[in-house]
Amino acid sequence: MRQFFENPNFDFLGKRYWAMALSGALILLGVGAITVKGLKYGIDFTGGTLVQVHAETEIAHVRAAIEKLFPDASPEVQNFGEASEYLIRLKTQIEHEQAFEKSLAEALGTEIRVDRVEAVGPRVGKELRSKAFWAVTISLILMLVYIWYRFNFVFGVGAVAALFHDVFITLGIFSLLGKEITIPIIAAFLTIVGYSINDSIVVSDRVREHLQRQRKKLPFPQYVDLLNRAVNETLSRTVITSGTTLFVLLALLFLGSPVTYNFSLALTIGVVVGTYSSIFIVVALVAEWERYKSSRRHAES
Repeated sequence: MRQFFENPNFDFLGKRYWAMALSGALILLGVGAITVKGLKYGIDFTGGTLVQVHAETEIAHVRAAIEKLFPDASPEVQNFGEASEYLIRLKTQIEHEQAFEKSLAEALGTEIRVDRVEAVGPRVGKELRSKAFWAVTISLILMLVYIWYRFNFVFGVGAVAALFHDVFITLGIFSLLGKEITIPIIAAFLTIVGYSINDSIVVSDRVREHLQRQRKKLPFPQYVDLLNRAVNETLSRTVITSGTTLFVLLALLFLGSPVTYNFSLALTIGVVVGTYSSIFIVVALVAEWERYKSSRRHAES
């Protein structure tokens, strides 16, 4: 494989405490955002109706008309792509689409075009929310079991901790920006989990290869050097893989449709944070565990 770096020798483990501090700050920011602002669930999880309409009028007129027609449905109106395109969210069901279109056109005093209508019942939304939670949780548990079996428990804990780290930071940023959590976003989270674990496994496998060549227990400083060497040897692969993926995601983010914007944003954040966690978080946690075991051995001796 083409090498992006020629014999890199970066001291990643030497910066692990700075990396942990940065991760802690991002996680605290996410906790604060979720605590104060909460998570904004889409109609996939809350139930209701999403309507995309085209109307040659200002958003204030559309908002006033919708609030007049549905005063008890907590209506939300926002621009969607072009200035004349609007997304309308209602916490109620629209039973007759044609009647809705006619009523809104009369309230606005102009012709409109309904481009999309999505409706989800509250019971279905609750079931989807539960299934989404279990989908992410079960995937994390199975990955922990696999890495525990393939490598050892410490690497499994480090990898799964990095996954929680990646998903939670992405979730916190979504809460901070007021972005909706929908089924496609859950799919993005699962993609982030798979992408991040792949990087973690590559690094863990290289560490295991180096450890298998050792005939004796390494002192902690040499163990840290081994971890650094493993990360540096896989650095080109990590940067090339993440970089090419990121180029595609940035193209989708800035040139793609508004429909895919939040999905692309979640994946972009996840790839950046996942690459960072594969380099810093996984091996840092393994190093800290080894330091703890080393200090215990010295204390006992």
